Amino acid sequence: MFASNLDKKKYKNICLIESNNKVGEKIKVSGGAKCNITNDFVTRNNYLGDENFVQNILEKFSKDDLLKFLNKNNVFPRINEKIVKGTYFCNSSQDVIDMFSFITTHIKKYLDTKVLDLDFDTNFKIKTSRGVIEAKKVVVASGGLSFSSLGASPIAFDIAKKFGHSINNTEPALVGFTVQKEQFWFKNLSGISLNVKVLVNDKEIEGSLLFAHKGCSGPAILTTSLYWKKGKIIIDFLPNQKLEKFLKGNKNISSSLCLPKRFIQEFLVSQNLEDKSVSKLTNDEIEKLKLLKNYEFSPAGNFGFTKAEVTKGGICTNEINNITFESLKQTGLYFLGECLDITGELGGFNFQIVFSQAFICARELNNIRY
Repeated sequence: MFASNLDKKKYKNICLIESNNKVGEKIKVSGGAKCNITNDFVTRNNYLGDENFVQNILEKFSKDDLLKFLNKNNVFPRINEKIVKGTYFCNSSQDVIDMFSFITTHIKKYLDTKVLDLDFDTNFKIKTSRGVIEAKKVVVASGGLSFSSLGASPIAFDIAKKFGHSINNTEPALVGFTVQKEQFWFKNLSGISLNVKVLVNDKEIEGSLLFAHKGCSGPAILTTSLYWKKGKIIIDFLPNQKLEKFLKGNKNISSSLCLPKRFIQEFLVSQNLEDKSVSKLTNDEIEKLKLLKNYEFSPAGNFGFTKAEVTKGGICTNEINNITFESLKQTGLYFLGECLDITGELGGFNFQIVFSQAFICARELNNIRY
């Protein structure tokens, strides 16, 4: 979306340019159509990006500030921890879309309109599929490269480059992993979900893993993808449990372990292990079973931008004013949201940081100082 502000006092000369024929299409599909809008435990540690930049944003408009704003506008999110701890969901994503539609009735909207280019000569000239729109100030909040089916495009990055900004490498994030040949057994488990703990770099992530026909996905893996670059990740399939407590008695392995039987059977085949009584296991076989607590593998890649919930990387934040979000390269040009090099974990963190940025920028445009 792009907003131009020509009259900050009267709000009569503001417009919003949207490539879709309705506003909020990405909001509509978020959180299973219930909009996972923030998180009870949001901190700067939940984001990939400059920590001080993130901290400054969250201090100026916090999770509590967002909830107050939503409640004031008759949207009442509630915590639902079924997917990620502390996540607030709305009754429906449509509640959020309706709220924005109501509070922006005074704004001229250009729907089903694509931005093609942006020039500056005294004023900004926004070249669109429906002609040229002139503006004194422009806010670029057009998202990243994920969800192209919902109108995502590289236009924010194109504009940023044109005005001299640097772009950190963009990649799919909050996305599932494809696997190497050694992990093809994952594919045989498509549809099975279990709770795991994942270690990636210096981050430990606990949550649900979902086996998929391409590899693995689910909340824990989606957040893992945010921090993974290349190399190995480690999965604990028995989080907060000791393997030794299951290796007692005379039951077969698949009956002893507190894991889906189908998963155990595929794991055993992958390790060339027989499903036999745990009392008859050799030391070497027990060592192989210990991989359930420390399973290392290197993902082959990920499912790509078409399946990614967000884009990581983007416009370098050291070229953006951390108080107003105005470009340090071009007066009157602002960048917000997913196009910036700030990306949150799964669980409402991305909506929170974008709402916070929008609030801060709006105060600047309306000449309200902290």
